[in-house]
Amino acid sequence: MEEEGLITTRVPRALEMKSKLFGYELPDLLLIFFNLAITNLVFGGTSFRYPLVWGTTLGLALFLHFAKKGRPDNYIQHLGEFLIRPAYYVAGGADRFYRKFKGKVKNVSKEKN
Repeated sequence: MEEEGLITTRVPRALEMKSKLFGYELPDLLLIFFNLAITNLVFGGTSFRYPLVWGTTLGLALFLHFAKKGRPDNYIQHLGEFLIRPAYYVAGGADRFYRKFKGKVKNVSKEKN
């Protein structure tokens, strides 16, 4: 009788690796290229095209690179959400998202005691 070994297959080394291109996350790349496109649209025909279009894009890319170094994923997005939220919440304040339930509750078992 032949002894069969464990069947193995090759698997990529990092299954949960984030999508990055040139060391930037995808939202960061969208921001950089959006800046490039808008500044090129506005200042592309002027004599200041190189410092305004490429300078601001390069500056933004360098800022994002050094500001996010050693930070967790989506750091800029979470920082923006943190800064937009109010500094404190009122305990007795009105609930803006509360809606009264209108209708019957279905599929609820009633236990008889």
